[in-house]
Amino acid sequence: MKRALTAASLTCLIGAAAPVFAGPNAGAYLAARQADQTKDFAASVQYYSKALFADPTNEVLMENAMRAMIALGQIEQAGTIADAMNADGYDNLIGALTATMVDIKAGNWTGVLNGLDAGRSISPLVDGLTRAWSLMGDGDLPVAFAAFEEVIATEGMANYGLIHKAYALASVGDFEAAEAVFRDNPGLRFSRQSVIGYAQILSQLEKNDEAGALMDRVFGGQLDPGLTVLRNQLSDGKSVAYSAVRTPAQGMADLYLLVASILQGDAPDDFTLLYARGAMYFAPEETQAILTTARLLESLGQYDLANETFSKVAPDDPAFLAAELGRAEVLSAAEKPDAAIEVLDALTRTHPDRAEVWAAKGDNLRRVDRFDAAKVAYTRALELYKDDSPGKWFVYFTRGIANHQLDEWSAAEADFRAALSLQPDQPQVLNYLGYSLVERGEQMAEALAMIETAADARPDSGAIVDSLGWVYFQLGRYDEAVLQLERAASLEPLDPIINDHLGDALWAVGREIEAAFQWQRALSFDPEEEEAARIRDKLALGLDAVLLAEGAAALRVASED
Repeated sequence: MKRALTAASLTCLIGAAAPVFAGPNAGAYLAARQADQTKDFAASVQYYSKALFADPTNEVLMENAMRAMIALGQIEQAGTIADAMNADGYDNLIGALTATMVDIKAGNWTGVLNGLDAGRSISPLVDGLTRAWSLMGDGDLPVAFAAFEEVIATEGMANYGLIHKAYALASVGDFEAAEAVFRDNPGLRFSRQSVIGYAQILSQLEKNDEAGALMDRVFGGQLDPGLTVLRNQLSDGKSVAYSAVRTPAQGMADLYLLVASILQGDAPDDFTLLYARGAMYFAPEETQAILTTARLLESLGQYDLANETFSKVAPDDPAFLAAELGRAEVLSAAEKPDAAIEVLDALTRTHPDRAEVWAAKGDNLRRVDRFDAAKVAYTRALELYKDDSPGKWFVYFTRGIANHQLDEWSAAEADFRAALSLQPDQPQVLNYLGYSLVERGEQMAEALAMIETAADARPDSGAIVDSLGWVYFQLGRYDEAVLQLERAASLEPLDPIINDHLGDALWAVGREIEAAFQWQRALSFDPEEEEAARIRDKLALGLDAVLLAEGAAALRVASED
């Protein structure tokens, strides 16, 4: 289980914030800082490099350049700066981290140990396990295992020290001793990788049943494709080779992934990314390192880098499906819908029986208004999902949206109600169905009850509060409508529809000047052209005249029909 980090421990890992500085090339520095704000690592490297050319011994510039280079995966280049920083006598966390990573990748275990002895420090946990694995790399096993014991004896670090000691024992073929570490410490907190390692150790000792029971106890039925392969091998009685952590470099990759997992949510993502990149650097084919790095890049809005990273997962890897779905997500986020759909089209051919693939394809088709094709994809997903699948309600909901956009209301309503049968009080579905009924003037009492339930569940959702205000407006409860729509506008002040609705409600209670102000605000937020034309009509003629004209038009259409 992840523990919350204190401010002190975060400071120990991250170091103090870099001071604001504008040296000899202030323009390059300021451009680099702007790139930092948007997490544009390539631009950061470019401008920090220019700034360093003018001021090559500036610690702030050196640190920030290394951060950006590591974020891009350019760790060798960052190492050059770390060497210069070391030569200048700087005691810098990022410099220490970079120099250590370069030595580990080179297998320069003596260099790592010399650095530690000289005071090159990252954090107590990282330093302790780095020393132990470096001694393993140097072949000094007795001293290495003594170093693991030092970590185990340190307060707050025993869990990690024990697991890495077990890895180290297994890496030299002592599976009995490795098993004893796990067996004799029943309170250990497992990671995905440590469960795999322990299961492989048990399999090497011909204890597949115990290994399978371990996986069942930790994961239950929630197995990803890679874990499913391992579980099936154990069930088939196969002797599963030990591969979890076979070398000191893999041990360091696992350590850096561990640190990344501890930091996530507590430290900035761009700092956590340094450790994920380090894990990839040490073990380029380690799937979890690739996925962690890609997801961090995605969270930082670096979609092209995330796509490139997801692409590193091999097609024969059990995690390939997850990586390709990740690629589709980041391509969509990067506003490359055709590329995202192309990825998903390929997955429907290679993984035609995976419901999540068809659901993702439907989502991407719906986002580009290809509602007919989206409906086909959603229907296939629903055919593949089991009745108790937790995501099935959402596919009914999204297919309902596609049907609604296709003006197939009966099918849409059936889908929304199917979603509610699986998730009875789901606010999104209640709001969408309730609002649609209001717009159609149907089942107003039921619609109001749905939207009130949704608003109680999501009082901070501007869209849902808007729906509540709008149903009050449609029911002629104008004072209540104004109250709710003012709340909605405060929650979503830039939404043109909400501001337009508020204008209508204000007009209805006689506050015509305020209504005109809200309609003008709605126009300033770039509504759809049809809605914009209607708002301009309201500004010119007033709401009453517009509604009268629309009513007359509706009557003409009805008489013609």
